[in-house]
Amino acid sequence: MANRLAQTTSPYLLQHADNPVDWWPWSPEAFEEARKRDVPVLLSVGYASCHWCHVMAHESFEDETVADYLNAHFVPVKVDREERPDVDAVYMEAVQAATGHGGWPMTVFLTPDAEPFYFGTYFPPEPRHGSPSFQQVLEGVTAAWTDRRDEVAEVAGRIVADLAGRSLVHGGDGVPGESEVAQALLGLTREYDEQHGGFGGAPKFPPAMVVEFLLRHYARTGAEGALQMAADTCTAMARGGIYDQLGGGFARYSVDREWIVPHFEKMLYDNALLCRVYARLWRTTGSDEARRIALETADFMVRELRTAEGGFASALDADSEDAEGKHVEGAFYVWTPAQLREVLGEDDAAFAAAHFGVTEEGSFEEGASVLRLPGDAGPVDAARVADVRARLLAARDERPHPGRDDKVVAAWNGLAIAALAETGAYFDRPDLVERATEAADLLVRVHLGEVARLTRTSKDGRAGDNAGVLEDYGDVAEGFLALAAVTGEGAWLEFAGFLLDIVLEQFTGEGGQLYDTAHDAEQLIRRPQDPTDSATPSGWTAAAGALLSYAAYTGSEAHRTAAEGALGVVKALGPRVPRFVGWGLAVAEALLDGPREVAVAGPVGGELHRTALLGRAPGAVVAAGEGPGAGAEFPLLVDRPLVGGEPTAYVCRHFVCDAPTTDAGELAAKLGG
Repeated sequence: MANRLAQTTSPYLLQHADNPVDWWPWSPEAFEEARKRDVPVLLSVGYASCHWCHVMAHESFEDETVADYLNAHFVPVKVDREERPDVDAVYMEAVQAATGHGGWPMTVFLTPDAEPFYFGTYFPPEPRHGSPSFQQVLEGVTAAWTDRRDEVAEVAGRIVADLAGRSLVHGGDGVPGESEVAQALLGLTREYDEQHGGFGGAPKFPPAMVVEFLLRHYARTGAEGALQMAADTCTAMARGGIYDQLGGGFARYSVDREWIVPHFEKMLYDNALLCRVYARLWRTTGSDEARRIALETADFMVRELRTAEGGFASALDADSEDAEGKHVEGAFYVWTPAQLREVLGEDDAAFAAAHFGVTEEGSFEEGASVLRLPGDAGPVDAARVADVRARLLAARDERPHPGRDDKVVAAWNGLAIAALAETGAYFDRPDLVERATEAADLLVRVHLGEVARLTRTSKDGRAGDNAGVLEDYGDVAEGFLALAAVTGEGAWLEFAGFLLDIVLEQFTGEGGQLYDTAHDAEQLIRRPQDPTDSATPSGWTAAAGALLSYAAYTGSEAHRTAAEGALGVVKALGPRVPRFVGWGLAVAEALLDGPREVAVAGPVGGELHRTALLGRAPGAVVAAGEGPGAGAEFPLLVDRPLVGGEPTAYVCRHFVCDAPTTDAGELAAKLGG
């Protein structure tokens, strides 16, 4: 019999709808039920493409005995962390504070007042490596709840008090300047992996936001070391197993330092951020490899993640069926020499094995290899590589595909819109700009809808029940501003302004600090507020970047002041933890550069407009349009006449404008950084 999750739209919750566990979605009614029955709440948080979430579900939540015990002694609540990042953030902070580590699945036991008192992540079905079994944990928590209630209440109270004391007040510290940015760069240099690119050791995550900072810093200062770290990291990832050498697109992270073996799930947000970064790396260096990776990643997103409604789905699973019909991580992507021979024949298989690093012992499990480009073996036969790739891709397409999490998350679609709009503009691919526009239309139509506030998710064109959080407003505004720059359609600037006004009204505290949830959102045990990047830009710095760009477009003092107030946190954190505030540092670079305001009185898509979009000045905003109505679309175009009847570009910053130019070469020089 299906449980209450059958009524939800989240693919992750729907995966648990037929469990014998009597799950509740996160709701006041669930806690009311716990109060009525005088039992604790078991909170289980995960997401649809999470490998260990599937494992624990199969081992424990599908087990009748475990389910019977759970149902009798707890109110079980299931949360999709991608739908409720606020719930996830608050309890993850508690888990990390208590245990020193976190991750998913996250398992937290709460009082009926939603106060946490016992924590963990994955619990095995039987005791293992010093970890108790899930059944033992359930019995232990039940005993504590029944016999030592005072102790439970005291622990819960202490944790809640500790969390409440963590409020951040980083407004009013002033904005990050040259010295903070220089210290951040020094910190990154110390953590840089000279041998393999990237930062830190294993597991190694693609540092898209840090690379964006390094590219902007190079553009503004000419610091070669910053460009070198960015370019070498991008090359290492592009040649590694973290990049899908057949189908394009990036996996979530590499389990090793060398980028060889990935955790195979593919997330929309990683691919959007990396697509944009490789496109901008090409803009900086002209690298053919960067161009190829940007375009292949854009094409991957459109081909594999685009939904029928024109939005982009959240993720592809790591797991899929292998030849024996077992669900195995990476089964879709890995190859043995025998499989290569079967598809390509002896000669081409030997060529492919050398080219893609496929060996008899394998780089993954059971003799299989992850495809990568291992050595610089000198010039390769490009036509032969293309032929082999096409044949392997066609054969792989016959394999059972990984599952797809079809929900559309507003923030991640905002990132995808920015990436596709810019990639389409740089490489003359109007189809990609069109896909970006369709996704933006969906966000306006479904996620803003009638309510004039952003909804976090939708599925099959139906808006979910959860309110947008700060990252949704920041990233969607960022996407709309990128689309405005590329298309010359001022409506996207207006929509961005509408969202950013809500940031000012609903998410901003005293002195410029920002909160992840709106003033009128559901009250949790603490109001989440995290200025550090995780896999995506933090809501705090995403909003700061969009506010700064919008102020440059419109001259709005309120938005500029809010951006500067929000950047106080980057002044505090940039020198200390630069790896985790990369987007904030990228925004700081834009602020240090102006940012520059570029008004092109001339045709959208014309030579001057294209030159402006290709300018490397950090965070520069571009408005293009011609005729008397252009100023109504973009304030930057007001009183910008043609010079001598020719399309004309105007570049301004810090309230000072250069002489207008009709020459594309001269404009490029002004925007070179």
